[in-house]
Amino acid sequence: MNIKELEFAVFCIENIAERLSLNGKTTYKLLSEDSTILDEYIIPSYDVLHTQSKQYIVDDIIDFMKAKGLLK
Repeated sequence: MNIKELEFAVFCIENIAERLSLNGKTTYKLLSEDSTILDEYIIPSYDVLHTQSKQYIVDDIIDFMKAKGLLK
């Protein structure tokens, strides 16, 4: 992971946490310990996702979290 991908991952975690009214630690756990979304979706999709709006990125990842059964 390079610095841009790391910054993007932090951006995603912070904004998803804010949208879901969770703290960053809980959100990180959902994305990296309770699932593989961070390593297998967010980071590999950096090139495509980082060109989208914040709302699109957050909505897309939350939809993915729901599909994986992490959220209702």
